[in-house]
Amino acid sequence: MAGIIGGHYRIIKHLSNGGFGKTFLAEDIHLPDNPLCVVKQLMPTHQGLPLPKNSPIFQVAQRLFNTEAQVLYKLGEHPQIPKLFAHFKENQEFYLVQEFIEGTILKEEINDKQWNEAQVIDLLSDILTTLAFIHQHKVIHRDLKPDNLIRRKRDNKIVLIDFGAVKEIMSQATSSGRQSQLTVVIGTPGYIPSEQFKGKPNLSSDVYAVGVIAIQALTGLHPVQLSNDADDEIDWHRYTQVNPRLAEILNKMVRQDYHQRYRSASEALEAILKLNSQPKKRDNKKLIFILISLLLSIVVGVVVLSHTIDIRPPKNEAPTQRKIPAF
Repeated sequence: MAGIIGGHYRIIKHLSNGGFGKTFLAEDIHLPDNPLCVVKQLMPTHQGLPLPKNSPIFQVAQRLFNTEAQVLYKLGEHPQIPKLFAHFKENQEFYLVQEFIEGTILKEEINDKQWNEAQVIDLLSDILTTLAFIHQHKVIHRDLKPDNLIRRKRDNKIVLIDFGAVKEIMSQATSSGRQSQLTVVIGTPGYIPSEQFKGKPNLSSDVYAVGVIAIQALTGLHPVQLSNDADDEIDWHRYTQVNPRLAEILNKMVRQDYHQRYRSASEALEAILKLNSQPKKRDNKKLIFILISLLLSIVVGVVVLSHTIDIRPPKNEAPTQRKIPAF
């Protein structure tokens, strides 16, 4: 695709193809300095061929496309979520325009690498803070993975992108209370839990995905490379050594039974923040102990020194006599 769409978005280059459409880099020629933006075109395909607009899958794709625009608009001005600039139909094609995020995809940072514990805690805190905001709006992302997370160049913050799979909790059932006839499983294998495979995601499904991303960063292994243990939980501990408390948090985030997970990103974030504050408390206690020990050493030293120094004159030396002048 080339030229100008929407009256003022000039297409610069093609970025990628997805299951439901194409993504382009563009510039807004109606604004000073022609700022960059991202244009998404709805174009679902099946076996490499465009789907007819009257097909059921196209209708589902269009619904998800519209939902992405609605959610981006609803989430508003959060600094780690791309802003929505436009959503329109032109020449029977559907478009969505959003903020361009310059940075590095997280997949490039963690691919075949092992992060240390401090790096992973920072990553969890960053992602969960934004995800907590999303969950407070009763929205499930449903496709959290390293490909959909960008470390922004200007401030190194993690930005959540690709909201094409989002689902609002209030709209999970039809108005009649029956499930729709066409069920589409959204998500990426390895990052989605069992309930999401069954088409019944909840807020803790996103928590599971974030936990898997953290485990991938710690172990350097893609989740599909990890097997399950006898209890059907992810067997990751033998590939890395971490703080037992961090391991406990990650285990809870990726429980197979969602009833045993943190219910939302806010709960998981609270656990991480408590973990992050523990070393500081220990360091403060250690510093106080060192200061007290130093002070006691000084006091003891002064006492010992005062008993070892004899200020009296030597025994074999006569005391100095004061001469009285004669008159």
